[in-house]
Amino acid sequence: MSQKHFLNQFLRKGNKVGAVAPSSRFLSDKMLSSLPIEQCKLIVELGPGTGVFTERIIERKNPDCTFIMIELNDSFYSSLVQKYQKEGIEILHDSASNLQEILSKRSLSQCDLIISSIPLAILNKELQNSIIKTASDCLAPDGAFVQFQYSLQAKKVLSQYFSKIGIRFTALNFPPAFVYTCKN
Repeated sequence: MSQKHFLNQFLRKGNKVGAVAPSSRFLSDKMLSSLPIEQCKLIVELGPGTGVFTERIIERKNPDCTFIMIELNDSFYSSLVQKYQKEGIEILHDSASNLQEILSKRSLSQCDLIISSIPLAILNKELQNSIIKTASDCLAPDGAFVQFQYSLQAKKVLSQYFSKIGIRFTALNFPPAFVYTCKN
């Protein structure tokens, strides 16, 4: 997906697209480099957008890992299906708030890893809480929820559902971003 198309989605659906440009490889490194992707049995990506993190997850995941992506934006969803629809990867056109039901329908319950690009800052508090609570409830005891945001405002809501939160900053992204790594 081109930069122009991404910007067009932001301008047309700014209340659902939280950035003017796709995430950088530097943000991708901060999000994923320290995670045990190779050992995961179930990985979920919430709001993969253009697939910047998706590509790196696919490169590192083991063949037996179930990988589910949940994307609400119509255009991003279509692009993801064209690019990534293959065995072992499921791409759903749905809301992240439905994660528990999505897993239940597949007889799955606990994620080893949840990677989120959901723009929490532009969501209403009810939806924000619903998504984060659901992610926390679906996380395996030793699993991790990794979320990036462009401010530190998410720390307050994340701390309501996770007992451990690590925060790292990457300036080499537009805009610069904070990476939250959360555990129960």
